[in-house]
Amino acid sequence: IVLWPEDVNFIVYKEIIYDKMFWISYTNTLFYTVFGTMWSMLISVTGAYALSKKKLVGQRMFNFLVVFTMWFSAGMIPLFLNYKGMGVDNRWGMVIAFGVQAYNIILLRNYFTGVPKEIEEAAIVDGANEFQILTKIYLPMSKAALATVTLFYATSRWNGYYWSRMLLRGAHQQPLQVYLRQLHENYQKLVEYGSDVTIPYAADSLIYAIIICSIIPILIIYPYIQKYFVKGVNLGGVKE
Repeated sequence: IVLWPEDVNFIVYKEIIYDKMFWISYTNTLFYTVFGTMWSMLISVTGAYALSKKKLVGQRMFNFLVVFTMWFSAGMIPLFLNYKGMGVDNRWGMVIAFGVQAYNIILLRNYFTGVPKEIEEAAIVDGANEFQILTKIYLPMSKAALATVTLFYATSRWNGYYWSRMLLRGAHQQPLQVYLRQLHENYQKLVEYGSDVTIPYAADSLIYAIIICSIIPILIIYPYIQKYFVKGVNLGGVKE
């Protein structure tokens, strides 16, 4: 049994290297992932911190409203019309409009609730304000939850397809997943209608090669935060 395949070549990867649209979409995906994750974490951390405070006026109502969004959605057409009306059909719009996921806020809120109140009270006695309490007490003590939620947001942004396909019209704005889908559709049309163009490799090989390239960043990042993953989900999910 020979495990190494015969006639191995990397011609499809050469095609990728010289494919301008691949690099444009790859850069767009990096942009959406990096800035989108930063924005999502900013909103989620500050929101979860506020919701974890019993002294917050209307805390129960705000918590209910966050959970309510997980049960009911406005529907595709109303959301599409609202996003179009707000001008979310551009790169920064895609970053800002899809900034929060209710589950991640709840996960962080539950984790923040478990931070000992004695430490916070001691900081208040020493003159610390809310921002200092958040950044110097809550965040350092919540590394597992923060790493877990960051992974959730990053993978969600990296794999983003649906709303990018719906809202972004310019090819120069499309992320990698949309480009991959369009590439697959183009090859299907070539097979269905026939073409005089000779391709020196199987049509699916290019798609598979792009998939390999697309998962490399996640494969690099995941091992570094894997140790926080299970701990963050468990501790954030069992608190009241």
